[in-house]
Amino acid sequence: MARHAPTDWIVNMITVTRFDQTEFVVNADLIEFIETRPDTHITLVTGKKLLVRETAQEVVARVLDYRRAAGPLLRRPETGEHAPADDRED
Repeated sequence: MARHAPTDWIVNMITVTRFDQTEFVVNADLIEFIETRPDTHITLVTGKKLLVRETAQEVVARVLDYRRAAGPLLRRPETGEHAPADDRED
């Protein structure tokens, strides 16, 4: 049986840190907004609020990294191929 890296199963997740230094993963697709007041609060679409050590900018960077790694999600209608992020229409 092949062994997988510990992060293989967290495809749509980002790692963040509680104030007690423990790390946990959050589904990046469920983040509704991030606030700095002055600590960083992540609010999920479920209404759950998470307090983390990372800055809002660090959390956003991790979400963007995840989205880049996930690849293009839109398909070109004429070919069915994934469109590069630069070619996406708003």
